[in-house]
Amino acid sequence: MLIIVKSGPDTAEGRRGVKLARDMAGDLLLMQNAVYFAEKERLEGFCGSVYVLDEDEKLRGVTEIQKGIKTISYHEAVELMAEADKATGAF
Repeated sequence: MLIIVKSGPDTAEGRRGVKLARDMAGDLLLMQNAVYFAEKERLEGFCGSVYVLDEDEKLRGVTEIQKGIKTISYHEAVELMAEADKATGAF
């Protein structure tokens, strides 16, 4: 399952999306302000795959992301959503 999160870590929606991904052992696609989850230890111990959109990362000045997080393009994100057995989100 792929969970798409667009809200930042300072919002209830963003935290809810990440919690859902943790609880469902799903993967995360971080876009818009959710790219801030990729910084520091915000996703410490997350067991699924985490993807962050490169353009949103650049636009928000996120320069150091956690190890193991993959930066992808919009095209790759569309492919990821199409290949996922289930995709939900925009939290």
